[in-house]
Amino acid sequence: MSKKFRPFLTYRPVLYLLYRFIRLYSWTFRFTVENEHAWMDCLKGGGKVLLCTWHQQFFSAIRHFKTYSAFKPSLMISKSFDGEIITGVAERTGWRTVRGSSSTDGGKALKAMIENLNGSGLAAHILDGPRGPAGRVKAGAIQLALVTDAVVVPFYTTADRAWYFKSWDTFMLPKPFSRVTLRFGEMIRFEAVRREGDFEARRLELENIMLPGLIK
Repeated sequence: MSKKFRPFLTYRPVLYLLYRFIRLYSWTFRFTVENEHAWMDCLKGGGKVLLCTWHQQFFSAIRHFKTYSAFKPSLMISKSFDGEIITGVAERTGWRTVRGSSSTDGGKALKAMIENLNGSGLAAHILDGPRGPAGRVKAGAIQLALVTDAVVVPFYTTADRAWYFKSWDTFMLPKPFSRVTLRFGEMIRFEAVRREGDFEARRLELENIMLPGLIK
């Protein structure tokens, strides 16, 4: 894409049209949600919940995640050009966005995410985004869960018919009218880090739980 054309995609009217297109496109899916009630009960009971997924699969969840807007949830998004577009869509879905990543303003963004999660009780995190490597859990999700004492809830999306892009994450785009399933895993509460090696053990635990759900 031409660099001269890129700024056009971040104009507010263009982002609004993109958001509407995504909503209309997603409504063609024959959509099923599995195992949502347990963590929702936890959230409504005063608990804190961190939803986690792979970068490959987040698009399919956009439609349903609109239903969580009443909780004023937060999502960390990179400061890249792609992140600017995703931010425009996420905010129109009712999510609060925090700009930053492991490579740019990560500490500042993590601090804001902690504050938001402590306040609202709900946040989401893309574990291997924005640049991968695919299937590698970054440290931010573990730090966020430990500091806020939130339960981590993995989620996965699958489709019976989809396109897979030749990108670092093999990005999945369900085809129109495909059967799409959004499945939440069991709640995970990590014990506090007490000795050297504990943090890496928590990170590997989450990675090993979620890797089977990565589509290769």
